[in-house]
Amino acid sequence: MNTLKLAPDFKEALWTHLLPCSTTREQAAFLFCTTRAVDGGLEFEAIDHRLLNPADFAAQYDDYIELSDAARIALIKKAHALEASLVEMHSHPGPLPAAFSWSDRAGLKDTVPHMRWRLKKRPYLAIVVAPSGYDALVWAQDAKIPEPLAGIDLGDGALLRPTNASLKGWGEDGQSF
Repeated sequence: MNTLKLAPDFKEALWTHLLPCSTTREQAAFLFCTTRAVDGGLEFEAIDHRLLNPADFAAQYDDYIELSDAARIALIKKAHALEASLVEMHSHPGPLPAAFSWSDRAGLKDTVPHMRWRLKKRPYLAIVVAPSGYDALVWAQDAKIPEPLAGIDLGDGALLRPTNASLKGWGEDGQSF
């Protein structure tokens, strides 16, 4: 069972950054996490973070974002320095249920194997946040086929569960279409 531990106030700050009232553009953040084996899965725990700003994007629209090369390099360098896994978070501010879009899936298909290679095969977690909830995919064992995240542990014993709407359609070769 894979989980992400977040303090409740930090979770709220992340969601506020990712879903601001002032814009309909997608937003992003990255968490630098330690991981440890727990209950047959992994527990991700944030040790640092970076809330991305407009200068960190090569493109930033209502339905698409792309990191700048400088931002990507800085994230990888910091993860290396901290010996941390990365948790990628971005928003879908529209009214649809939380799920990774087809362009998100195509990007993850390319990004995840590269990031895991760069970060010495450390696990990678991707989260998409929407006003209605969130979805998540974990790459712990396989760089091409994701596993579910059981939920976000806010420390009260209950898990904030993802939609799991994006787990279907990942073939053995990682193809998600």
